[in-house]
Amino acid sequence: MASIQELFDLSGRTAIVTGGAGFLGQQFTEALAEAGADVVVADIEGQAAADWAEHIDRVGGSAASVTLDVTDPASVKELIDFTLKRFGSLDILVNSAALDPKFESGTKSSHATSFEAFPLQSWKDALEVNLTGMFLVSQAAARVMAESGKGSLINICSTYGIAGPDQRLYESLGEPHLYKPVYYSVTKAGVLGLTKYIATYYQGTEIRCNALTPGGVERDHEPAFKEAYAQRTVLGRMAYPHEMKGAVVFLASEASSYMTGSNLIVDGGWTAW
Repeated sequence: MASIQELFDLSGRTAIVTGGAGFLGQQFTEALAEAGADVVVADIEGQAAADWAEHIDRVGGSAASVTLDVTDPASVKELIDFTLKRFGSLDILVNSAALDPKFESGTKSSHATSFEAFPLQSWKDALEVNLTGMFLVSQAAARVMAESGKGSLINICSTYGIAGPDQRLYESLGEPHLYKPVYYSVTKAGVLGLTKYIATYYQGTEIRCNALTPGGVERDHEPAFKEAYAQRTVLGRMAYPHEMKGAVVFLASEASSYMTGSNLIVDGGWTAW
């Protein structure tokens, strides 16, 4: 019987993290590397991906970087080919790349559009990245995993994929009124459907697919937002970035070997009310 240390050990495995240079992507890549995996940091921001892979190498991990456009099949193929050439295998995929409007990003004006006036092009762009992109990368990775009959796919969802956004959170952040856009909830709900489809499609194999649903993670939010968010959360605060690291390693490792088609919610009790 394997020890708990052995169950969580990812030594000898290779992981791809899309959106790997992003805010949570950095946490995911670092965690997987700390658990022993070779990690490919894949991001549309190629220099940021390279810089983060160098950081992982400096602190004792093993990482490489790829510039990736998840909406481009040719770019996705280059990612898979690079991974296999560099590390010789592909065992773990974390689909973290997504369009995710952040109110602390300095682009508040883009979130002022109501549902009634929401631009069609913005809707299409989000579907292309958040769902089609996840489909393309999962499809390409699954082809490799199918050859060995084993692998772990982890799709990053959101509490807003299982519960509607509380638009009251954004009332105090400025004028005009801000909204979490419609595409975010819809695409994140679609992530759960894709997760269940992949999981059941590979029934009878050791290819597993699960979703990880983070709650709100603290990132230089305005004090009024943090306070409002905390009041709606059982634990009374937003998550710290490192609090997603254990969850992704669990889903990637043998510690979750009897888990597929599931959604691991790490939201401080947001959805428990």
